[in-house]
Amino acid sequence: MAKQLRIYHYPHPVLKQQAQPVSNIADKQIQTFIDDLAHTCELAKGMGIAAPQVGYSLRIFILMSHPNPRYPYAPVMPTTAVINPEIIEYGSQQISDWEGCLSIPDKRGQVPRSETIYVKYTDRYGEEVFADFEGFIARVFQHEYDHLQGTMFFERMKENRLYTNVEFHKIIGQ
Repeated sequence: MAKQLRIYHYPHPVLKQQAQPVSNIADKQIQTFIDDLAHTCELAKGMGIAAPQVGYSLRIFILMSHPNPRYPYAPVMPTTAVINPEIIEYGSQQISDWEGCLSIPDKRGQVPRSETIYVKYTDRYGEEVFADFEGFIARVFQHEYDHLQGTMFFERMKENRLYTNVEFHKIIGQ
């Protein structure tokens, strides 16, 4: 049975560290951690969560896009464990859109990100995956990938203004 992990909030030092590669993906502790990380993301109503956000400096994150109250327009994507990822290529077009973060509760900001990316990662079964992502999924992937580098979303913002969720919903007319 998966357990809920504590989500660390900025400015906790683990959020600013370079995460370490995972060497033995088949290890029972790593597999249990992946389940716990996915469970934590689901309970927090996140689109993704990275290992550093729960206090583990490992190159693992979860993607699990689906519409919810925080992101009603999110596309559906099955829960995916992304291990030791690399972004091989960034698309030339950048789009600025709203982002939030489970490690900075109740705050949103406009972040420019590449609209498309080409990536490589290992899945939880040890298989190497190459994939193209676009739009919202590309944004979530880049956001979680940044966590593995010790970068927070607000560090990528052009405008240094974070909005509360109440302000955000007023701005977008909800």
